[in-house]
Amino acid sequence: MDKKASEYIAIYKEQLAKGEIQAAYNILLKYIMHLKTYCKKTFPENYSFGNISSGRMDFTYFPFFDDYLRKEKLRFGIMLNHCEMRFELWLMGQNAEIQTRYWNLLKQSPWNQHRIDMPKYSVIEMVLVETPDFDNVAALTAEISTKALCFSEEIIGHLKTLRR
Repeated sequence: MDKKASEYIAIYKEQLAKGEIQAAYNILLKYIMHLKTYCKKTFPENYSFGNISSGRMDFTYFPFFDDYLRKEKLRFGIMLNHCEMRFELWLMGQNAEIQTRYWNLLKQSPWNQHRIDMPKYSVIEMVLVETPDFDNVAALTAEISTKALCFSEEIIGHLKTLRR
């Protein structure tokens, strides 16, 4: 960091005074709440959903999992990547040991072919929607939920074949 903390905070305060960041962040959080509710209603009943994590300005997400994933100490997350402003699906482990174990199992999988190193917070990261259209919420929600469910079921099926 080439600036002092006080300089960053002054810039942050100046941007907040404009009010646009808060408005955009509020829109994004409301959308994530809507998306989670939609997924809970449309995904198969065997999926459970966790709380929305919105404490940081880099990623906002909610986890979902079934009994198999819970037993394996894994979960999926539908992520809003704020820096890239896109939606992603992540497979995450409960801790670093679990993530490393599953990274070793899945690093040659179709979902990790493009990766050399293990992601920092996950085992698999894939883009669901590269350029979301927040002005067409119905289409965006349908696309995210359909792709997330499809990919998650593919990955779970793949994991089950590896564990036989």
